Amino acid sequence: MTQTDADAKPNNERPRRTGPVTFTKQVAGELRKVRWPTRRELVTYTIVVLVFVVIVLAYVSVLDFAFGEAVTWLYGTFGTPSA
Repeated sequence: MTQTDADAKPNNERPRRTGPVTFTKQVAGELRKVRWPTRRELVTYTIVVLVFVVIVLAYVSVLDFAFGEAVTWLYGTFGTPSA
């Protein structure tokens, strides 16, 4: 039989807080573990992101224009009173 959260005994101890100096040291230690990209990788990633943003911008612009024209046509067709 497994123990569930409902079966667990309540823990009245509060978790220990980390002080600001210890926290800063831990953050610096974690940043030393990070594999930073090389300049060439950074330039490549930047170019890929910019190209993708331009493609999405063009796609959204075309959709915006198409929906705008459709709404203009719809209200232009049905919005004029009949003679």
